[in-house]
Amino acid sequence: MRTYLDWNATTPLRPEVKAAMSEAMEIAGNPSSVHSEGRAAKMALERAREQVAAALGAEGADVVFTSGATEAAAMVLGQGGFRCAPVEHSAVKAWCDATLPVDRDGVVTVDDPTTASLQLANNETGVMQDLPQGLHSSDLTQAFGKVPFAFNWLGITAGFVSAHKLGGPKGIGALILKKGTELPALIRGGGQEQGRRGGTENLIGILGIAAAATAAQRDLDSGMWAEVEARRDALEARLLDVAPQAVIAGKWARRLPNTTCLLTSGWKGETQVMQMDLAGFAISAGSACSSGKVRASGTLQAMGFDDQLSQSAVRISISPALDDDQINRFADAWEKAYSRWRDRNGVPMRATEEG
Repeated sequence: MRTYLDWNATTPLRPEVKAAMSEAMEIAGNPSSVHSEGRAAKMALERAREQVAAALGAEGADVVFTSGATEAAAMVLGQGGFRCAPVEHSAVKAWCDATLPVDRDGVVTVDDPTTASLQLANNETGVMQDLPQGLHSSDLTQAFGKVPFAFNWLGITAGFVSAHKLGGPKGIGALILKKGTELPALIRGGGQEQGRRGGTENLIGILGIAAAATAAQRDLDSGMWAEVEARRDALEARLLDVAPQAVIAGKWARRLPNTTCLLTSGWKGETQVMQMDLAGFAISAGSACSSGKVRASGTLQAMGFDDQLSQSAVRISISPALDDDQINRFADAWEKAYSRWRDRNGVPMRATEEG
């Protein structure tokens, strides 16, 4: 039986999301049409917009549906002139000057918030940032559904999310804009999405993200992520007991409750991923968007880790669906693989290493 520990890459589709998308398939009309079928589609679309806004604490803001956070980032940053840190997702770094300073814990310093984009939580390390008031934009993707926040309290102009990080479908996301923010359309067409994104709306995906957002907020309110954090902490304690020379990136910073970025110098992250895969466990060697690329993580290098440590990184991101037994079985499998690597390479059992 396989165990999935790559929650930050993507998440399984929630049952209530499947149901919402199935219902959407029965809506025949185009939301831009004025007849009864079109009005029914428009009503469903606007109800979904309200649901997403409510889950994000963005009542009164403009919610624009996109194909995902990558498109949303391009919409708000594509005009250029913005700065970000090298720990940002590549979708943000593609449009920004990635020169904001990062400390050893992964915390970013922002000098001019009005021209900066800063993620709320990092996808590789889980490190969370304190967003300065007046910040231009923020990638909220990894934080949405895992930690409490409200767009209206963050003091930012724009934020963006993807549905598939919280049990929704792939290929749908949202851009959230402070009310009245002017933004030229990246995709021009028939004036859909308040004139900000042309093209007939993906109603099936939109009802999917709305259902996922509502369910994720319900789970967050239930306190289940506190239980996830306790399991994560117990797993980290066990791994470090087995491999005391290992390093957890961002361990002393505020982090997402489910994320561990483990560095074991000399033991390639890609090798660990393959060994764990064969043992029945899915983990990653960093961002899912950089999978297959054998190179050191830019995020970890920005935090000051050398190439050897950076290339040894694996990301373990657990979900509320996992129980203690599943996590302990993963720890057993990782310990066996580590012991084989340690013995083969003559690594002392209690070695210490500068992290």
